[in-house]
Amino acid sequence: MANREETSAVGRRLETLATTLSSDYKALIAEIRKSLVLISGIAVSLEKEQQSDMVEQLDDAVLELLETSSDCTLYSHVIQAVFDGYQRPQENQLTDFNVIMESEFNQLKSDFVSVPQSDPLYRKFKESVWNVHHAGQPMPGEEQDDIVMTSTQGNLLNMKCPLTGLHVFHLGNPVRCKDCKHIYEKDAIMNYMTKNSQAKCPVAGCPKVLQVTRVVCDPMLTIEIDEARARGDETVEAQMVEDFGEGDSD
Repeated sequence: MANREETSAVGRRLETLATTLSSDYKALIAEIRKSLVLISGIAVSLEKEQQSDMVEQLDDAVLELLETSSDCTLYSHVIQAVFDGYQRPQENQLTDFNVIMESEFNQLKSDFVSVPQSDPLYRKFKESVWNVHHAGQPMPGEEQDDIVMTSTQGNLLNMKCPLTGLHVFHLGNPVRCKDCKHIYEKDAIMNYMTKNSQAKCPVAGCPKVLQVTRVVCDPMLTIEIDEARARGDETVEAQMVEDFGEGDSD
C-alpha cells in the first residue's frame, strides 16, 4: 500500500514538473517569435538608412532565433513524451532523465528537419526589408502568387479536417501526416485508419497511404495553428486541397 502511494506521489510530482517545464519552453518560444517582429521593424529602419551590413547581421540573428525556437519546441514535445512513457524503475535504480531526454531529442531532431529559411516569419522579415525599396515587386526567384500564399497560410496545407469538416482552429486534438503534411482530427483519422488497413489520405486526390506511426501531433503544428489564428486566417481556403481535387477529376 505504501509503495503504491509513493508511486502515485512521484507520478504527480513528475506530472507537475513536466507541465511546468513544457509551459516554460512554450513561453520562451512565444517571446522569441514576438522579438522577431521587433527585429523586423529595426531592419526596415536600417534598410531605409542604407545600413545593409547591419541588416545582414539581423538576418543572421533571425535565422539563429528561429533555430533556437525550433529546438525549444522539440524539447517541449520531448518533456511531455518522456513523462507520458515514464515507468518507475525497480528499487535502488535511478532514472537518468538527462540521458533519456537527450536520446528522445536527438531521435526527434533526426525526424524533424528544421529549415529556418522556410519559416513564414523569416519570409515576412525578408519581405519587409525588400519592400522598403521594391514595394509591389516579387522578391527575386519568387512569383507573386507564391508570396501571397506563404504570407496568408504559413505551413498549414489544409485548413479543414477532411473527415470532420472542422476548421483546424477548432480541432480538439490536431495531428498531421509526416508524409503528405495534411492535418486531421486525431480521433477521426485513427478510426478511419482502423477501418482501412491500406487507408489513403482522405484529402481529395492525395495518394499517400497512411501509417499510424506517421500521423502525429508534430512539434510545430500547434504553434503554426496558433500563429495562423493570430493572423486571422479563419476564412483562408487551402488552395492545395482544391488543386488535388481538380487533378483527381481529370
